[in-house]
Parts: sequence; C-alpha cells; structure tokens
Amino acid sequence: MGSRYRFNRLELAGSLGDLGTLLPLAIGLIVINGLHPTGLFLSVGAFYVFSGIYFGVTVPVQPMKVVGAYAIATAMSASQITGSGLLLGLVLLAIGITGAVTVIGKYTPKSVVRGVQLSTGTLLMGQGVKFIIGTSALQKMQQAAEPYLSVQSIGMIPIGLIVGTAGGLLTLLLIENRRFPAGLVVVVSGLLLGFLLGLQKEFQNLSVGIHLPQFLPFGWPTTADLTFAVFALVLPQIPMTLGNAIIAYADLSKDYFGENASRISYRGACISMALANFLSFLVGGMPICHGAGGLAAHYRFGARTAGSNLFIGVIFIGLALMLGEGTLVVFHLLPLSVLGILLLFAGAQLAMTIGDLKDRKDLFVCLTILGITLASNLAAGFIAGIIVAYLLKIKSLQV
Repeated sequence: MGSRYRFNRLELAGSLGDLGTLLPLAIGLIVINGLHPTGLFLSVGAFYVFSGIYFGVTVPVQPMKVVGAYAIATAMSASQITGSGLLLGLVLLAIGITGAVTVIGKYTPKSVVRGVQLSTGTLLMGQGVKFIIGTSALQKMQQAAEPYLSVQSIGMIPIGLIVGTAGGLLTLLLIENRRFPAGLVVVVSGLLLGFLLGLQKEFQNLSVGIHLPQFLPFGWPTTADLTFAVFALVLPQIPMTLGNAIIAYADLSKDYFGENASRISYRGACISMALANFLSFLVGGMPICHGAGGLAAHYRFGARTAGSNLFIGVIFIGLALMLGEGTLVVFHLLPLSVLGILLLFAGAQLAMTIGDLKDRKDLFVCLTILGITLASNLAAGFIAGIIVAYLLKIKSLQV
C-alpha cells in the first residue's frame, strides 16, 4: 500500500496515543448524559477509518471539548447534545463549502496558531496530571481516583499516583524505542492491570453478538432543545473549533507530514468534521472533531501514516458492533492514571511547537493566549490573540 499505510507496532502504538482525550469525555457523556455507547464508538471508529483513507496520513478524532465539558457539568439531555452536533455540522459545512474557513485561516497569524497549540498542550498536560493524582472532574464525580479498580491505595499512597509515576518513567525510558513503543507498552500494561485489579462483576454484563446502532435513538430534537443548544453549546464551541480543530490542526499536519498532507486543507478539515457530525447525530453519538492536540498525541507515540487510523478505527468499530453497550466495560479496564500519562506527553509534544517563534512580539501573543485560556477558555484566548496580533502589527507599521 506504499507510504500512505504502514501496519507495524509503531503505528499501533501511535493509534492509541489520544485515548486520554477521547475516553474520559466519551465515558462521561454516556454515563452522565445517556448518549448511546454503540452509536458513539461506531461513529468515532468510522470517522477514524474514512478520514485516514481520504487524507492519507494520521488524522485525529476527538470529542468537541466545550460541548462535552459543559454538557457533563450541567447534565444536559442527550437530545440537546446530539442536536448541537447537527447544528455544528451545518455550520461547518456552510463555512467549508463557501470557502469562508479558508479566508479565516489565511488571515490568522502564525503566532496565534502557535498560541492555540501552546494553550492546548498546556491544558492537556494539566488534565493529565489531574488524572494521575485523582482530581479530574470524572474522578470527583465517581468519588474515587481509580473508580474501576478494586484497589484504591497501597498503604497511604493512592494507586493512581503509583501507576502514573511508574508509567511515566516507563514512557520516558521507551519514548524513542522502536522495538517496544512507549504508547503500546503503557496501554497494554494498563489493560493488564485493569484486568487483574478491575471490578470483575462488570464482565457479567457483556453480551457478545451483533449490536447495530439505533437510528435517531433520542428522536428528532425539539425546537426548544435546538435553541438551547445554539446558545449553550454551539456558539461557545465554534471559535475553539476554528482555532484548534481546523487552523492549528491543518498547520501542524503540514509541519509533521509536509507534502503528504496536501489534502488536509482548512476546507477539507471543515467539511470532513461536518459529515462526521451528521453521522454521529443519526446514531446518537457525541459531537466530534479533529484537533492539534490529538495529532500531537498520535505523532508523539509513533503514528506516521493512515495505518494508525485503520488500527484504532477498526478497534472502535469492532468493539461497538460486537459488544454494544458492553464496550464501556472494556474501556473501564484502562486506569485513568494511564490515560493521564498519554495526555501529559502529548501535551508536551504540542506545546513545544512554539520553538520556531523567535520574535518577542509573537511570543507575547502566544503567552497572552495562554494566560486568557487558563483564566477562561481557549475560544476566548483565540479571539483575544487575533486582536492582540493585529494591534501589534498595526503599531509596528506606524513606527
């Protein structure tokens, strides 16, 4: 199949690199908001497979974080969440087909792109540390650092801290090892630990067979649901999607893959996300997107071709079709501290992209975006960064 596809241990390891971002939000949306596990994981898997085949390089698939985080925090209804996916798909299709997203990307300064990448990387690292020490929102809701393990501590030391420290050291030792890829070793070790120390009673609920997704499992969203979704989810999500899932992601793909990423344009990324969200809406899944952080995660752990997409896509599709709602049981085997390790190293990889900025004004824009993101959110940081970058440009022209 040539250089577009490689199927080896590095591609497999890289395909697992972004589970730390995807699984916690997906599990939260299923458990708290009632999204359909079969449809959710099937749509994620299909998006991985078809985007990899079309674009020909490693392509990330992530939950839309503004939607996911707010929906979980407020226990929104499944209909409102899937309705937001439909609306976001329509918005993305419109700005993609008309070419508006290309204009936006063209006039977004490089310093703003790097600022978005720095901020996203920092957020991923922070979330990774929270998973390891047991203070993430998901862990607080479950009132346990490792809610799916039967052992919570060894003496006075939380089990997550032990697993996270050991896994982090193992990742450092193997991070450049091609024979034993760090991501694969850490994830497989985590699954084995989950199997040995997991809550075995969950396996009694597994039903192996053919589990097809339901069509519109929550019905067509009402006008009230769609109106609420516009203001609560869609409008806050759009700036973050533009900044991170389209502009920063497409630019990072060019940095990593060069000419091999010729199909990954702002327009192409926009339209592919629109189509994916239409599918997700129809089968009761979550709003999904690409993302610079997800790409950095896959790349950091070894993914270089679309083979990684086929690996992880087939895993998700196979589990969804064979186990249905039981897919959640399999993912419960992976300790949250292991997901934290993946996030920590992926975030560091993404944050280091600012290394090519030399001008102090560009660095100032980056740090401004980071500060505003940490104080509020990435969407606000992206908008503020554009304003600051153009103000500095105007000022330099006047001097």
